Amino acid sequence: METMTKKQEAEKKTQEAQDFLREVFAKQDRPTVWTSLKWVSSSGMSRDITLLTAHEGRILDITWYASHAMQTGTLKERNGSRVIRVGGAGMDMGFHLVYSLSYVLFPSEDRRGYVLRHEWI
Repeated sequence: METMTKKQEAEKKTQEAQDFLREVFAKQDRPTVWTSLKWVSSSGMSRDITLLTAHEGRILDITWYASHAMQTGTLKERNGSRVIRVGGAGMDMGFHLVYSLSYVLFPSEDRRGYVLRHEWI
């Protein structure tokens, strides 16, 4: 039996996360991702954000899936919750995460970065 390399394992995890998220968003009329700010560094140059969506009548934390779907190496744990750490300043980082996720998940769509709606909670 052939074992997978770390790169192959990462690619498989990315594909599985993308497939799961596409399935979740396919069931929504206007797919929305809510972002929740969990922490900001004292310099203001990085922040930890959680991503949530509605799925089958419940709120689903999609932070882990989004991190793997976008292949970000910034998945962290903060106070028992998964967060994506985003560096930089001067723009809406929650919008940036949702736009990037939409861009990755819907490559064949026109204006693919705007398929998912973004809202802060």
